[in-house]
Amino acid sequence: MNTELMEALTILEKEKNISRDVMMDAIENSLLSACKNHFGTAENIKVIMDRETCDYSVFAEKKVVEEVEDPAMEITLEDAEKIDPSLQIGDVAQIPVQSKEFGRIATQNAKNLILQKIREEERKVVFDQYFEKEKDIVTGIVQRYVGKNISINLGRADAMLTENEQVKGEVFKPTDRIKLYVVEVKNTPRGPKILVSRTHPELVKRLFEAEVAEVRDGTVEIKSIAREAGSRTKMAVWSNDPNVDPVGACVGLNGARVNAVVQELRGEKIDIINWDENPALLIENALSPAKVISVMADPEEKIANVIVPDYQLSLAIGKEGQNARLAARLTGYKIDIKSETQAIEAGDLPENYMEQLGITSEEGYTGDYDDEYDEAYEDEYYDEYDENYSDSYDDGSDESNI
Repeated sequence: MNTELMEALTILEKEKNISRDVMMDAIENSLLSACKNHFGTAENIKVIMDRETCDYSVFAEKKVVEEVEDPAMEITLEDAEKIDPSLQIGDVAQIPVQSKEFGRIATQNAKNLILQKIREEERKVVFDQYFEKEKDIVTGIVQRYVGKNISINLGRADAMLTENEQVKGEVFKPTDRIKLYVVEVKNTPRGPKILVSRTHPELVKRLFEAEVAEVRDGTVEIKSIAREAGSRTKMAVWSNDPNVDPVGACVGLNGARVNAVVQELRGEKIDIINWDENPALLIENALSPAKVISVMADPEEKIANVIVPDYQLSLAIGKEGQNARLAARLTGYKIDIKSETQAIEAGDLPENYMEQLGITSEEGYTGDYDDEYDEAYEDEYYDEYDENYSDSYDDGSDESNI
């Protein structure tokens, strides 16, 4: 039993997760390579290795002839009889080859072959490990800034968080632990190249899967996500169980679950709404916290006309158009938002609605609205929501904005 070789292979298997069989194949190939360098050919060389004991033997098969023309391939009968007296002319003799006889160059080449195989297997093991985590989240430790990029240690490999995948305003210090979304893992000659992101919408989805058991087991589905990293995310959810409120499940008691995600995203606001197969209802939910008078959606053209009260127009559009923009991404519809005043002037409101107001399209309607974003109104909305969260959850509120 080759105890030393067995121990070395066991250590490689435990520490570097390299299969013993793979390393034994590499040793066999290295011995064949050494024989080729030593004898000039390895065509007639046979390597026999016991997988249990790690004992190995190397034989050169030579044809028994009367007169030798090629010493590497032939042997005289006289020399063959010294190894096996029963051999005759035309037989094939197996001549033991002692690896100790190999020259320095042949030995060095064999060593390099084994080391190269070890490095290849190390890279393969690391690649396989992180390839399984593609489209998932990992925890990394910030190492240093490389220009505007950030070097992240993921354990057995490093990743580079590029400037484009960073959230504007986020600043990290060395040793900070952060969650990252693995966008892609590429296999390169220098090892796996891991592309990670802090801005990808799927990062939010994976964080909710980690925090919310109902999302993890499939009871609650995240149907759609629209995100402007660092500022706001809108997420539409659906429950496969009528007894489970999807929004409440994602928000958690007193907002515990959603706040854990918000904390990981460093204060990014998250709007959670109910998904609906009816595009009009979905768009109405998506424009939350703004109230909507009517939605006219065209499923074929993917266009929707929305009418909101005058005082809700700026809230529906959002600061710099953010609320409307995220709602459009979330629903996949091009959304045109008009105030009640604008709709009446254009004659877009339903006739019965205008009759209720005592106004005809011919009379027209005049009014002023403020097209500036009502940030104070939204802040008041969120403050009121935070104070009355438990009440709104109990009475079956269908939307949540944190």
